[in-house]
This record gives sequence, structure tokens and C-alpha cells, in this order.
Amino acid sequence: MRFHLDGRSGVPAFQQIAQQVRNGLRLGIIEVGDRLPTVKEVVAQVAVNPNTVLKAYRELEYEGLVQPRPGLGTFVVATLGTTQTSAAIRNNLAKELEQWLAKAAKAGLDADSIAALIAHTLQTRTVQANTLQTSSQTSGAAQASPRQVKTAAAVEVNA
Repeated sequence: MRFHLDGRSGVPAFQQIAQQVRNGLRLGIIEVGDRLPTVKEVVAQVAVNPNTVLKAYRELEYEGLVQPRPGLGTFVVATLGTTQTSAAIRNNLAKELEQWLAKAAKAGLDADSIAALIAHTLQTRTVQANTLQTSSQTSGAAQASPRQVKTAAAVEVNA
């Protein structure tokens, strides 16, 4: 696994490293039993302080995702990915997403605008799903209007 840090993102380096491991777990790129790169390897790769890598790995350990083994390295002990989603399905979705990203760029959206659009859409979808789930659990409750869902999504994004 290779790490990439974005110094302009405003996200601390240790959080970027931890998130990249989580993403690898979700996508099946990293699996239970895999050894993460050593602190020394990561430091050589991305030129960060060793304590930064240790902090990221400690965060992942606290979440129960990895376990250090003295003298051997840090190993993945849990996953975040769904075992039901095959690699073929993920690859097809990735290709479709690449095509969509090309269309978005052609339409004039920059990377930040694309990220904002995706984040907003995910938030709206999550709020809608939660609103519908809550209203279906409450007997006799009125369903949320599109305006309520849009307002709730805006609050979620701004929170």
C-alpha cells in the first residue's frame, strides 16, 4: 500500500493515513491478515515524522482494525468492506465513476466542486433514507416533504 498526503487539504497527515487504510479496507484492497507498511517505509514514502504514522496506526488499533505485533509489524485484524460486493462489481462501478468524473470535468467542475457535489448528494441521500425510515417506524406520522429533506441535508452538510 502506498500513501499519498495532501498538505493543502487541511486534514492532519495522521488522519489522511488512517483514512486511506480505512478506504483500502472498504474497497477490499487491504484484507484481514495483511501487514501494513512499517513506520520506516511510510516515512520514506511520504516524508512525515514517524510519530505521525504511529498516531495513525494507534487510531486504527483503537478502532479494532489493526494490531501491532512487536518485531513483525502492524497487521489488519478486521475489515470495513462488505464481503458481498465482488471485486468485479467494484471495478465496474469504478469505471462508471471515472466516466462520470470525466463528464463532470468536461462540464467545467473542478475537483473541489466535484467533491462538494458528491458529499452533498451522499448527505441528501442519507437524510432521505433516515427520514423515510423514521417516518415509516412512527405510525400515523406524515412523510417529510422534499423541502424538509433538502433543509435537513443542508444542515447535515454544514454541521
